[in-house]
Formats: sequence, structure tokens, C-alpha cells
Amino acid sequence: MPIRKFEKEDIKPLAEIVRATGVFREEEVSVAVELMDIAANDKEQKDYFLFSYIDETGTVQGYYCAGPTPMTQKTFDLYWIVVHPRVHKKRIGHELLEHCEEQVKTMGGNLLVVETSSQPKYEQTRRFYLRHHYAEAARIKDYYAQDDDLVIYSKYF
Repeated sequence: MPIRKFEKEDIKPLAEIVRATGVFREEEVSVAVELMDIAANDKEQKDYFLFSYIDETGTVQGYYCAGPTPMTQKTFDLYWIVVHPRVHKKRIGHELLEHCEEQVKTMGGNLLVVETSSQPKYEQTRRFYLRHHYAEAARIKDYYAQDDDLVIYSKYF
């Protein structure tokens, strides 16, 4: 199976993949790497679970990071799902999202929440969630910046 538990050695290639998407600011890349570091170095933590997508050549091509939403029952957040742009349209994002949903269900979750931006460069991302039966649950105007709304998608299981 091309999806396996995230390993510490995945951090460098995944940081490069996050940058390669061209949609994340450097401070956002730093947050992604910080969560990877936590997952790699604190085996007792229960806030995040990460899985990597490895192609047939053993190359890391993407990952997701999710976790239970603090102070909720059965709600989980999908914090990151990223696929290298060179392998877009190969259903890797689809496989990662399905895997994440199964993990959430296995852990007793029944709601997965995703946050993204309203900027045009995130149009493909928003369509991705809609294609996978996520509903736009909320939109907060000018959340990230002027003319950059927070768009929240959710899916119940």
C-alpha cells in the first residue's frame, strides 16, 4: 500500500512538497514542519496523526495530518493534505483523503472539518472537497486578510 505511517525521514521531502505547491506562505510551511516534528519526536502525543504517500519508486509524494479537535466529542480536524504538483491528477489526494476518513472512523470520529482560503489559488482545493462530498459549513469574511475568507468544509460519517 502506498500510504504508510509518517516517518521522521519524510520531513525534508514533505517540507519541499508543501513549498512546491506554491500556495503556502513560508510561515505556513513552518507550521506544517512543526507538526511533523511533533509527530516524529513525541511518540506519546495524541494530538496529530500523519500518513505519507510513497510511490512505487519509494519517493514521498504527499501526506496528510489530522487529529481530534480539542474539547469536542467525535470531531476531527484535517490540518494538512498536500500532494506534489508533479503528480496532481493521479488520485493521490483522493487516496490520502479516503485513508484519513477511515482513520477518523476507526478512532470513533463522525465529523471531519477542513479549513481553507477563499483566494483564487485555492479554487482547485475547494472543488476537491466538494467532489468528495464535503459541504461548506461556514465562511468568515476577511478572516486571513482583506478579501481572503476562511472557508470551512465538513463531512459527517
